[in-house]
Amino acid sequence: MCIRLLAVRSAGAAVLAAVLAGTPAPAGAHDQDQVEARVTPASTAPGARVEVRVTGCAGSTGAAGSGAFAKDAELTGQGGRTLSGTTRVREGVTGTYEITVTCDGHPHQGVGTVRVTTARPTPTAPVRAGGGGAVPLTPTAAVADEAGPGTRHAVVGLVLAGAAAVAVALRSIRRRRPE
Repeated sequence: MCIRLLAVRSAGAAVLAAVLAGTPAPAGAHDQDQVEARVTPASTAPGARVEVRVTGCAGSTGAAGSGAFAKDAELTGQGGRTLSGTTRVREGVTGTYEITVTCDGHPHQGVGTVRVTTARPTPTAPVRAGGGGAVPLTPTAAVADEAGPGTRHAVVGLVLAGAAAVAVALRSIRRRRPE
């Protein structure tokens, strides 16, 4: 009886040792190194929408999740080609997060990363209102905007003011004359 119990325990220990030692995977097992995930844009801000593209999955559907995502991206595409989907980055997160892809019935951890920055990018030179940004701002145009009216405008204004003064004076003279 003691020999049989020892044989059973030895067999169990041998199986456990083989599993822990990392015996080669059987033929047809899924190779995790083939699955890759890329996020566009590569660096994003909290609350932004991102596209996740995954290669290396044999099926036509899957999911990509990360601690940075508000919810998993549902991936679709043609089997053996690129799967893609979109998701939103959670508010209040920053840093680099790993992406886990589930496809072909298997999870693939750390097959990509998403980098979340602290602030959204802001324009460095906002478009001036009214022009729609159709004409680029040149240094001379910027100076002309700040300089105000030139000499020509001043002369035209004085001539018009003088003509108006003469018209008012002539009209008041006509009214004073007794008829």
